[in-house]
Amino acid sequence: MAAFGKIANRVLNLTPNFRPLQRNFHKFQSAKSVPKNYTKYLVFVSGGLTALICTNYMKTERLDAAFRMRKTEDENLLKKLTSRERRFIKFASVEYRGQLYMTPQDFLDSVVEQEPRPRLKRRILSEQDLQVIKDNTPPLKKGSKMLFRTLRDRGIVSYTEYLFLLSVLTKPISGFRIAFNMFDTDGNHRVEKDEFLVDDYIDDEEGLQRKHRIDTTLQIHLFGKKGNQDLNYDGFYKFMDNLQTEVLELEFNEFSKGNVAITENDFAKILLRYTYLNAEEYDAYLERLMDRVKVERGITFEEFRDFCRFLNNLEDFAIAMRMYTLADRAISQSEFSRAVKICTGFSLSKHLIDTVFAIFDDNGDGMLSYREFIAIMKDRVHRGFKVSHWKIVEYNAVNDKYIEAANPLFSVWRQRVCRRLDHFKEKDFFS
Repeated sequence: MAAFGKIANRVLNLTPNFRPLQRNFHKFQSAKSVPKNYTKYLVFVSGGLTALICTNYMKTERLDAAFRMRKTEDENLLKKLTSRERRFIKFASVEYRGQLYMTPQDFLDSVVEQEPRPRLKRRILSEQDLQVIKDNTPPLKKGSKMLFRTLRDRGIVSYTEYLFLLSVLTKPISGFRIAFNMFDTDGNHRVEKDEFLVDDYIDDEEGLQRKHRIDTTLQIHLFGKKGNQDLNYDGFYKFMDNLQTEVLELEFNEFSKGNVAITENDFAKILLRYTYLNAEEYDAYLERLMDRVKVERGITFEEFRDFCRFLNNLEDFAIAMRMYTLADRAISQSEFSRAVKICTGFSLSKHLIDTVFAIFDDNGDGMLSYREFIAIMKDRVHRGFKVSHWKIVEYNAVNDKYIEAANPLFSVWRQRVCRRLDHFKEKDFFS
């Protein structure tokens, strides 16, 4: 009886919902004599509880197995996405009808932070939320260099717009007109809402729609709440310039801590933060700078902005250097300064150029290997998301692993077709 009592006690301990029955059983176990009918009753109850626990255990195991399978499928799916798609999914904090969206704050975080802000789950938007977003979005004429920081979570950005905004950050000022003309499909020097980001609608299971069916913050800001306002070049230029300045201010303020300037060391950290240098190479650049800068004067925001605008003209600078130094020789500070002036139309301060050479002049001879400089700065310009880094992978059944697709475009098309077939199969359309 004692052994049976221990087994029954363990069974009852595994079932928190039967605490009252457990207390009654302890009283029953302490009694001197146990009637026979109580024993039969106890055996019946214990057997039922054991069966219930076993059933729940098997059900839990099936759920865990399904969860593990789903997790593996999600991980495999992420392997098939581009780096930008994965980053958008990672930072997007809101959802509407199965489609993912970034908030303005999410976008800013995605370009200056390594990881998104902690959250339990994505926020599901309602029709009322969309109306609040619409009411809070200012018109283009009231746009500012604080637009995204002011809106914070009161706005939505689609995946297509995310790609557009990223491209804005890397556009030289001379490229603003080209970008506007690309949107101006009818050539009337004005862009209408239907001409802006026109892509085929793709409602795939990743929640990355290429054409959105709702008015986003960007659409409302550029074309008005009714969508009937045309966008001229001056307004387009103002928006792009404001966005570039806002992101640069965000990066600068992260290091300035309210001061009017950042240290030369912080300037180097900003330049190198998106590069693919290993730890030893990264430390070598910073140590080289500290050894050569004896008196810290600091880098102002105006100097930082001018240098970043020069980096957006890096392709023109590379062409100028190739034409000027056919032997790929290193260049002096005066040659560097002259090339920047020719490519951008403005000059960099003497102190800024001294700092750049202190960082990138390898042997301290006052000459800069412009090829190495350009290679490193390209990573900075694209913030680690150069197109050349994108890879499309597919599953190889023979080796049981994912490999780089031999024909990426065909691989993507096949993946999407297969997902469509799986969707119809799950809906029993083939039955």
